[in-house]
Amino acid sequence: MNNRANSLTNKAWGTAASTGTDLHLDFVADGPSRGRGARQRRDLAESLRAAITDGRLTAGSRLPPYRSLAADLGIARGTAAAAYSDLIAEGWLVARQGAGTRVAERVTATPPMPAARSSATATPPRHNFLTGQPNAGRFPRADWITATRHALGTAPDSAFDPCPPHGSWELRTALAHYLARARGVLAEADQIVLTPAVQYSLRLLTPAVLGRSVAVESHGLMFHREAIEERGAATIPVPLDDHGAVIDAIPPRATSVLLTPSHQSPTGVSLSPARRTAVIDWARRTSGLVVEDDYDGEYRYARDRVGALQALGPDVVAYTGSVSKTLSPSVRIGWLVLPHRLVEQVAWSKGLREPDASIVDQLVLAEMINSGAYDRHIRRTRQFYRRRRDQLIAALAEIGINVSGIAGGLHAVIATTADRESALIRAAIERDIGVTALSFFAHPAATDPPRHGLVVGFGTPSASSYTTDVAALTSLLRDIA
Repeated sequence: MNNRANSLTNKAWGTAASTGTDLHLDFVADGPSRGRGARQRRDLAESLRAAITDGRLTAGSRLPPYRSLAADLGIARGTAAAAYSDLIAEGWLVARQGAGTRVAERVTATPPMPAARSSATATPPRHNFLTGQPNAGRFPRADWITATRHALGTAPDSAFDPCPPHGSWELRTALAHYLARARGVLAEADQIVLTPAVQYSLRLLTPAVLGRSVAVESHGLMFHREAIEERGAATIPVPLDDHGAVIDAIPPRATSVLLTPSHQSPTGVSLSPARRTAVIDWARRTSGLVVEDDYDGEYRYARDRVGALQALGPDVVAYTGSVSKTLSPSVRIGWLVLPHRLVEQVAWSKGLREPDASIVDQLVLAEMINSGAYDRHIRRTRQFYRRRRDQLIAALAEIGINVSGIAGGLHAVIATTADRESALIRAAIERDIGVTALSFFAHPAATDPPRHGLVVGFGTPSASSYTTDVAALTSLLRDIA
């Protein structure tokens, strides 16, 4: 390229850097010098047609300014402008003053071949009472945007350096204050290791910290067992009753125990005060460790607010949680509050730097907590879910059905028999109602009496459909009596 072309390209690159839009094209600028401009004009036009035809550029898509595109492709501005003009003349593109150049609305792409259907892309049920997620419409978009602007605008440059495996100091400090105030957790910032999720936290602890035999609740979250077992440890079921896990039944070979004491999932009961004391005694007597997943801890509707078990034994309890229920499973932020002796071992087992979590998201969450926006969001959503819970309870009461597990959390349990559970699940599938069988949560080796029924997640349905969804569920239960 000659000096004049270099000068033109460098000047154009300055414009592209500030105003351009990335556009990937199957286009090569090199070739014989003779006739290069005409050939590039023709090839660029053909590349743009192909992008429109195969759907990479859809109707109404805005193209980068021709100056930016010329700079990106290393061609003269006039060549790019001429290619745009050719496509405008042919009707592929339209250009309006102040609106830029766009793909014409009448242009349609060749429809792609349908992809194979998979669980990752499966359409959710029409009446979606599946568990494990909050209401997507309650994500605090405005608060998140405000916190992002403030966090990024005030963060020092060092905040964007490679982060140590412990995670952002700003979020660990904010979490220490929040968890102490909201959940009664006794922790300092240097006891916290940030992770992307609870499942990740369990993998991090297994087997080096938890040992090879981990006691778990006989009916519990499948991802708990999967995270532990895929790391080579065995899970041993502990029976449940109306007071939570039966601590006296923890097998002697167990080196640690995993509990959901505030709101046992899925039954919804809380671990009784006597058993809270008993499990702390067990850990100290056996040199074992208790892992507390504070599942649904923020969403307690009864007046008797149940605090974290960790406060009874911060030296023997590893406390874990995440924002998957309070914000969204898509915000990948979780945490471990560890006894001091375990912090460095757990943190540095991740490597020399944070390998997975988004430090930027951690800074944003820290700002939301420090500004009070996170607390306000929790209060708003708690009232939202309480109203949903009350509406569901009232609708079921009208047809003579009582529910359990409703003092907190985002699901209710409808107990029934094994035969009726099977019939209800079959009918729910036929009617496109998403519910989960209570027996699904059972540990394969559980020895206590099996539990059957439906687990109904009332957080998931959209606001516009909730009344209709509840009516469909009550109709199902009325019909399959």
